[in-house]
Amino acid sequence: MNKFGYRQWIIAAIMVSVCVVYIIRLFIYQVVDDTYKVMADNNSQHIEIQYPARGLIYDRNGKLLVDNQASYDLMIVPRQVREFDTLELLSTFELTKEELVERMQACKKYSSYKPSILVSQIPGDKYATFQEKLYRYPGFYIQTRTSRKYHVTHSGDVFGYTSEVTAEQIEKDPYYSPGDYIGASGLERTYEKWLRGKKGKKIVLVDNKSRVQGSFHDGEYDEEAVVGKDLHTTLDIDLQDYAVRLMRNKKGGIVAIEPSTGEILAKVSSPGYDPQLMVGLERGKNYRALQADSLTPLFDRTTMAQYPPGSIFKTIQALIGLQNGVITTATTVPCHGGAPITGGRFMKCHWHDSPVTFEASIENSCNPYYVHVFQKILEDSKFGNVRDAYGEWRKQVAQFGLGDRLCPDFINESAGFIPTQEYYDKVLKTKRWYASYIISLAIGQGELLITPLQMANIATILANRGYYVTPHIVRPTGDSTQAPIVRHDLPIKREYFEDVIKGMERVITQGTGKMARADSIPMAGKTGTVQNPHGDDHSVFIAFAPVENPKIALIVYVENGVWGSRYAAPIAGLLIEKYLKGKISDKKKPLEKQMFESDLVHSKA
Repeated sequence: MNKFGYRQWIIAAIMVSVCVVYIIRLFIYQVVDDTYKVMADNNSQHIEIQYPARGLIYDRNGKLLVDNQASYDLMIVPRQVREFDTLELLSTFELTKEELVERMQACKKYSSYKPSILVSQIPGDKYATFQEKLYRYPGFYIQTRTSRKYHVTHSGDVFGYTSEVTAEQIEKDPYYSPGDYIGASGLERTYEKWLRGKKGKKIVLVDNKSRVQGSFHDGEYDEEAVVGKDLHTTLDIDLQDYAVRLMRNKKGGIVAIEPSTGEILAKVSSPGYDPQLMVGLERGKNYRALQADSLTPLFDRTTMAQYPPGSIFKTIQALIGLQNGVITTATTVPCHGGAPITGGRFMKCHWHDSPVTFEASIENSCNPYYVHVFQKILEDSKFGNVRDAYGEWRKQVAQFGLGDRLCPDFINESAGFIPTQEYYDKVLKTKRWYASYIISLAIGQGELLITPLQMANIATILANRGYYVTPHIVRPTGDSTQAPIVRHDLPIKREYFEDVIKGMERVITQGTGKMARADSIPMAGKTGTVQNPHGDDHSVFIAFAPVENPKIALIVYVENGVWGSRYAAPIAGLLIEKYLKGKISDKKKPLEKQMFESDLVHSKA
């Protein structure tokens, strides 16, 4: 055989082999395995995404706080859309013509062949009305899913809300597709992967008018959705409800913690918002209204607001002063409506007995006393200069959980601000400091900023006589990615805490916190009046009860409340009585009514 004939046979053999391969593959695809055929039949079927119900959220006593309700999405496959009644669609879903055009263009931009959500979270009544007309809308179909249902009309700062995913979020996590919803704030955001579950899919047959005719291949290619996992919070919803009522028409925050466990019993940012506003067809309009509200209800004042702590900070100064040995419980300081302090200034104070003893300094919140304590700390002879002494003082302050984020359950938490040495070097333009330069820190003013959550943690440390457990609002889920809950011990002697607590008891029995008193509940507290250059001073109060074996520690921070004794202390006392006794005594009903009805928001307008 010549070379030419040999080559012919080789070419023929190759061609026959290729044909055999194609025949075998076609046989497999069309007879043995029709998966690819199934995926190709877009004219007779479409894939419905099966959205899982999000996990439920409960309070500490098993009360259901957040669950789900049926809602519907109007889907379109742009390639299949034909002429339809535009006016009817606009009227049914309360859209403008511009909004409809914009949405349809976005769907087409995503894909002309794949389904996209045109209108999401349609309530049942509108779905029922439109379903009867759907046959007149080629390329349109309804997809079932669930949306959130909140069983309280407050605490949006705690639960947060879900919103439609952005392009950036889709790029970061391929699990999401356009039209999906994702936790946007609060627990919905922090625990998104825990709550969301896993999407499934269902392939359905449709006729030429997009009406569903049944399941394809009896559901052989369907995938079941996996329901999201539940969250069990540490909230006492009855206490939370009560705290919300007390803070109505006031700006500020309340955080209450169970000292022995670090479990957050109540967390109220006021003014707040109803998370149900973020569900349904009106959610976009509602969000814009909340954003434009001058009272900033979307701003979480318990974890994001950074306030000067005021006089409640004197408890920390007292503990550090005792631990460092610069004062003892026998230390006294003269004060006659104030006293001269370092730098040639006069530190004002309200009138009380003089000289001031240690316990009386806490009872009467004496400013000169704590200027004296802070100055002694900064000028301690074991340090070479004020700057170095301040650096050590700052480390001791940080051990109280200040200057850092505390609660792993809230991604939006601020760290607060405990100025560093480098910060003051820059501000003072020198490294040779004098105590007088930063003396306002002595009374919790100046550049010192902490959050209400951190203030509540101070109350917890005092209640526990020297330790705190990581504050948290969600009980352990068993998920390895959840941040650990651990105990933090402070290197301060227990006896010094007992000394400070004796003064805090006097605050309640005979001092500035008398308005917090409750019959038969031994309580320890500390008032604070925080200077505010933009209006009336802020009213602050920390407390815990009972004094022995405490069950609750809390902070009440009321913006523009003038004095700690005017609003913060009474509200704190009512909350403690409500939690420990389950009701408010008749004796305190008038005070309760006064707190319910007081309005520090509209009266300032």
